[in-house]
Amino acid sequence: MPIDATQPYDDQNIFAKILRGEIPSNRVYDDDFAIAFHDINPQAPTHLLVIPKGAYVSWDDFSARAGDAEIAGFIRAVGTVARAAGLVEPGYRLLANIGQHGHQEVPHLHVHVFGGRPLGPMLAG
Repeated sequence: MPIDATQPYDDQNIFAKILRGEIPSNRVYDDDFAIAFHDINPQAPTHLLVIPKGAYVSWDDFSARAGDAEIAGFIRAVGTVARAAGLVEPGYRLLANIGQHGHQEVPHLHVHVFGGRPLGPMLAG
């Protein structure tokens, strides 16, 4: 069920549990600001998730409350993950779902990194 991106942060969400090491993940990146791991239900040959280590519900929450170092660190992490996965050529897609209309399902900011095949049009119909 999609969530309201303005709701308070729930520290029991699955990504908070992954950050705390309570749930295992297949990590491909970890630094002071972010971690990245393989999605357990991949929608493309390469499907990674990049999440900030801070408690942010959505992109809106993150862009309003995170410090400059956190924002820069997270954005750099997304780029580093895509480059390390070999996705720069021939290309890849980033997706961040925000709120109910964006169909956000986990109340922790996350960016999907898709690649490994032609991904088709951005939105269907």
